[in-house]
Amino acid sequence: MVFSTKVADRVERILRAIGGTPELPFTSEDDQRMVDLIALACVSIECENSLWVAAMMPDFGRELDPKRLAKGNPGLPKSVVLPTIIIKEEDIGRLLDWQTQNSKPIHVWHTFYDRSYGISLEYANELISTGAIVGTRQTFQAPGGATSHKTIYKIYYHYGYPLAISNEEPQLEAAHIIDKNGHILPYVKFVGGTVTLHSDAITQLNELETARRRE
Repeated sequence: MVFSTKVADRVERILRAIGGTPELPFTSEDDQRMVDLIALACVSIECENSLWVAAMMPDFGRELDPKRLAKGNPGLPKSVVLPTIIIKEEDIGRLLDWQTQNSKPIHVWHTFYDRSYGISLEYANELISTGAIVGTRQTFQAPGGATSHKTIYKIYYHYGYPLAISNEEPQLEAAHIIDKNGHILPYVKFVGGTVTLHSDAITQLNELETARRRE
């Protein structure tokens, strides 16, 4: 969740009452303290990341082609390789339900090695519902080694807003998970680095905070 600095003191008091941020995942959203905390947020974030340098992707900077239409919207060939904001099909319903139940907008933020992009869940769902963005079948591997097939939606970054640009690149560190059977699943994670928020993202957050105060 993202909060305005104007409510920082109230947020800190609630967090102390809960027991600190490590306790948030174990605190029911029915708890009045969580209800109060969610109410103070201007937006809730579903965050994804990809191990790509966005600016080096082959089709980065390529404009949507108005002649290549997807349900009336400009599109691109399926073979393009460029930054996308990814949402899993199985997550959409849950996210929309949470958004409705808590009267709190959700934005999806997708972070690459060098930059990040965002889009509102409402707009993303509209693009998917109208067929402007179609699903892609992808294989996922669980920590235990089992594989599953899920549909994901890759939303061209053009439809979103620029969120941040890296000014101090993160380091890539090796990490791993060991499952109950002793199987080791290695992966790479981002560590450190700093970014500068894009002015478009700041505008989005200011508008969301203004809307929250009007509620």
